[in-house]
Amino acid sequence: MAKSKQSQGTPATVALTKAKVEFSTHTYDHDPAAKSFGLEAAEALGLAAAQVFKTLLVEVDGKLTVGVVPVDKQLDLKAIAAAAGGKKAVMADPAAAERTTGYVVGGISPIGQKRALPTVVDSTATEHAKVYVSGGRRGLDIGLSPADLITVTRARTAAIAR
Repeated sequence: MAKSKQSQGTPATVALTKAKVEFSTHTYDHDPAAKSFGLEAAEALGLAAAQVFKTLLVEVDGKLTVGVVPVDKQLDLKAIAAAAGGKKAVMADPAAAERTTGYVVGGISPIGQKRALPTVVDSTATEHAKVYVSGGRRGLDIGLSPADLITVTRARTAAIAR
């Protein structure tokens, strides 16, 4: 018997519901040819790129860490290493990122990952009343307050975007 799947039910939305966090879901038609998943989301949803954040996994001194930065910026590897208390950061292997988080690249949410990882959210998130992050699959974003994002991911904030 085939499992029925809720149209919006992802580990991220389940985690937010369980934590009683107020959030909104926003779907769009994902284009597999899109060069930037995050910029695609911002454009499709009619949002400012500075308000839409992408989730990137890095290895800081060999330990997986999550960086959350605006989609129109890049992750500063030296800054995230320092923010995570390490010396050196490199981008994580995409297969390791998928295995560890339970999400596919382009749909990795900072929320509801299979294994909780140290998380650093770029400090510009706090400049917005609402920020948007992946909802756990391509074509789904979640809108929530930066404070709730930081709380639910147990993140620290730091200037990690350039």
